[in-house]
Amino acid sequence: MKGVILAGGLGSRLQPCTLVTNKHLLPVYDKPMIYYPLQALINAGIDDILIVTGGHFAGDFLKLLGNGKDFGLRHLNYSYQEGEGGIADALSLAEYFAGDDSVCVILGDNIIEGNIRESADAFRKQGGGARILLKEVHDAERFGVAEVDHGRIVSIEEKPAKPKSNLAVTGIYFYDNTVFDFIRSIEPSVRGELEITDVNNLYVKRGNLYYDVLKGWWTDAGTFGSLQRATNLVAETGANLMSL
Repeated sequence: MKGVILAGGLGSRLQPCTLVTNKHLLPVYDKPMIYYPLQALINAGIDDILIVTGGHFAGDFLKLLGNGKDFGLRHLNYSYQEGEGGIADALSLAEYFAGDDSVCVILGDNIIEGNIRESADAFRKQGGGARILLKEVHDAERFGVAEVDHGRIVSIEEKPAKPKSNLAVTGIYFYDNTVFDFIRSIEPSVRGELEITDVNNLYVKRGNLYYDVLKGWWTDAGTFGSLQRATNLVAETGANLMSL
């Protein structure tokens, strides 16, 4: 299994800071934001990783991370997303990198306290399909929300006014190689983007989308409020950055 970190976008909610650097290079406590999803993949036993980025500061990732050798990676690769076409559009750029392998995808501004190794191992054993990580939240209407029945996901709704559960879809996904065919089959949403929720619902229809509930805290860092929250959580309780 290969790893993909989606670290594109313009970071408009974090301006003026993102006028001079990519959002994912801003500090979260004492490390650049990108270190946290990178470590999450390393902890899952993944040593071949692609970073999909964009904007004016894409080259800064290379300055910071190099070829990944300092992090114990076999390969660290880069791809460039033009514009903001959505999560699924960014993931489509990883098709050549993935080859015939499955992928673990993580959003570059997602920060977790714990380790996703158990979920990665469960996905490796499930024999195809997809697996996503969910988290109980109090404001589910802000996220993609999974409706679960008898331990199976029956639907996912993006930012619903009346959520059917409190289980938010975090930005951590495991996909078999079918994901790239699914991305080609979906149409842009009203936002003009290819939505990852539409991809996940195609796996639901096939009956092979599984899930785990993420242990420990989880936050994004895409606004000044959530960036401050992420910094405070890392400072107070730590995040799983064993080797960085």
